[in-house]
Amino acid sequence: MKAVHWCVAAALAVPALPVLARDAAQDRHDILETETALCEAFENGDADTLRALLDERFVLTGSNGIPADRAQTIAEVESGEPAYDVFRNHGQTFHLYGDAAVVIGITSVEGKAGGEAFAADFQFTDTWVYRDGRWLLAASHATRVSAP
Repeated sequence: MKAVHWCVAAALAVPALPVLARDAAQDRHDILETETALCEAFENGDADTLRALLDERFVLTGSNGIPADRAQTIAEVESGEPAYDVFRNHGQTFHLYGDAAVVIGITSVEGKAGGEAFAADFQFTDTWVYRDGRWLLAASHATRVSAP
């Protein structure tokens, strides 16, 4: 019985360790700011930004239903095909789940592919993970929004 009392007393004597909780509003700001940087990277053909912001296991399921991994996504941006004049997210909703987050919204794009002009809107779902002190895009899925 004395051992039990000693363990309880010892546990109560240990100072509480500080909990390093992140601020949800700051997480939202950081993720949406990073989403903007990713859009700019696609628009400007900036593969280095993609390397910095895409998780090593990143997967993009495009509107054609075919998944592309991080290397394939970066290679496409490096190739300049398609070339984007506009790549913008809007209408986003944000859901935080501790060290994961989901952003849902619309991406509007304009540009050229195979020499042909295009313009389209895509409903997207992005999945983010908090790793090593920063948010990384782990997965993205896009579905073309039909014109009314």
